[in-house]
Amino acid sequence: MQRTLVKDTVGKVGEEVTVKGWVHVRRDHGKLIFIDLRDRSGLLQVVFIPSVSEEAHTVATELRSEYVVEITGKVNARPERLVNPKIVTGTVELEAHAVKILAKAEPLPFDMGGEELNLELPTLLDHRALTLRHPKVQAIFKVQAVIIDAFREFLKQHDFMEFQAPSIVPATAEGGAEVFQVDYFGQKAFLTQSPQLYKQIVMTAFERVFSVNKIFRAEPSVTTRHLTEVVSLDAEMSFIESWEEVRDMAQEVVRFILQRVEKECSKELELFKTTVPVMLEKTPTYSLREVQEKIFTHSGRDTRGDKDLNPEDEREICGIVKDETGSDFVFVYGYPTKKKPFYVYPNPEDPEYNEGMDLLCRGIEWLSGGRRINDYGQLMEHVKEWKMDPKKVSMFLEAFKYGVPPEGGFAFGAERITMQVLGLQNIREASLFPRDMERIDERLSTLSDEKSPKK
Repeated sequence: MQRTLVKDTVGKVGEEVTVKGWVHVRRDHGKLIFIDLRDRSGLLQVVFIPSVSEEAHTVATELRSEYVVEITGKVNARPERLVNPKIVTGTVELEAHAVKILAKAEPLPFDMGGEELNLELPTLLDHRALTLRHPKVQAIFKVQAVIIDAFREFLKQHDFMEFQAPSIVPATAEGGAEVFQVDYFGQKAFLTQSPQLYKQIVMTAFERVFSVNKIFRAEPSVTTRHLTEVVSLDAEMSFIESWEEVRDMAQEVVRFILQRVEKECSKELELFKTTVPVMLEKTPTYSLREVQEKIFTHSGRDTRGDKDLNPEDEREICGIVKDETGSDFVFVYGYPTKKKPFYVYPNPEDPEYNEGMDLLCRGIEWLSGGRRINDYGQLMEHVKEWKMDPKKVSMFLEAFKYGVPPEGGFAFGAERITMQVLGLQNIREASLFPRDMERIDERLSTLSDEKSPKK
């Protein structure tokens, strides 16, 4: 018999079906055995009754959590008092007629049957191959998949072309962040911090481009919002009139993502008891200096003259803007030119400050971008001022040597958006296989212990 997905049993009351999946939990009530069967579409209650099938009931006595099974039986409507509104199949249950064990599972190291997976973060990640099976953990990555798909869909609708940038590069695109060096057949190379230079090159040929790329940051930070490997969502566009055009495109990308998440992930949002951030028709926008003045006026904390916002500044300005406007988002622009990468466009009227921008949400930076320098001569001046070796970015410079229109772009991390939308406490929860200073699948301290000589 053809397999029926769990979610589709709702429309098959009175019919015999075959379902396949994992035993999520087992419950015994007298002679009756109940299991919750889990497949990619949800959970289904299955009941084994000795008088209906003694053989199926006997096999069911062997079942444990995470056994993989194939069950054939009759779909019955649940009595109204036993309806479970928390699951898609809460109005039905399967009366088992036959069951086949497809794979057995060892005893679990912890309980996986509850609505919550109450584990400390190290344990959650140490057992990632198992914890990914929990419905609430799966919900995180269902939301993340919608975020990435929505990013792609919106940009394709606006005539952006997708491309894939290389991960191994001869030089770094940005200052400030350390990089991972690799031995490339005896030559020095790096894992990319950003597809920035490549998306600008490709933009000079196709006008509007975007990429979904892994990027790598060797910043020595152990925080709740930093990883060494992240999924970067990047876009670049040409023939712009000003940096505000880039801001507006970025705003609409984020708005589209939020709308998609709200529409397609309502159950996941409910599971995490959260709602998508509020985005107004026009997101409040302030210069760095205006933000610093607001913070000083609001709390007396004087950050005026600082070259960037620190985490406390980001939290405070988001709180101020939320109170003043109701928006969970705020754009901040106009950072000191010398503190940003060489390609960021200086404000012609005040060259000490640039036309770069950040989008903050609920106290954390989501997105960075702005207008880029498109004039070859100006780029070369910045290469010299930033003390860069032009040979290491020669391909990038060549593109701009032969005519590039005014352009700009933006980028943001899929994990950070996922973390913020769901209200997660640590960005590692929003990465399938997080990499940081302390982990590459396993904790590095554990790997070090294994390599240490035995005493």
